[in-house]
Amino acid sequence: MARVKLDLPDDFTYSTQLDVRVTEINYGNHVGNDRMVSLLHEARLRYLREQGFGEFNIGGVGIMVSDLVVTFSAESFVGDVLTFHLGVTDFNKYGCDFIYRVVNESLDKKVAEAKTGVVFFDYDERKIARIPKVFYERCAPHLLDETDAD
Repeated sequence: MARVKLDLPDDFTYSTQLDVRVTEINYGNHVGNDRMVSLLHEARLRYLREQGFGEFNIGGVGIMVSDLVVTFSAESFVGDVLTFHLGVTDFNKYGCDFIYRVVNESLDKKVAEAKTGVVFFDYDERKIARIPKVFYERCAPHLLDETDAD
């Protein structure tokens, strides 16, 4: 099987730092792949909070992860401080991708890259929803003219 390759841009719109805690370490004595997914989730939540959103209330609807890709370049260990660079891209009517580059700044080393595809979801109605205008306004204002045509 072919390896997955992410082609991410060099520029990201948001960054946050997270400490690697002992709870992120697996039997290989480094950050486990499942724990990296949790760290990505935390970075995404911080981004949404900075925009004034929560995962269950973005203009009245929430988000749901529809796909996930993580590629690893290096190990991370207890005590490492990782910078999560995050961006939002690849919009359609119902969702978009959150993209990530994870860097150990003290070693100037890329640790991982990732993408989580999300769809907007009305949890009360239990159905997919269109991306709320307020999300475009705060996270992708350059796309507002395009969305008005829909």
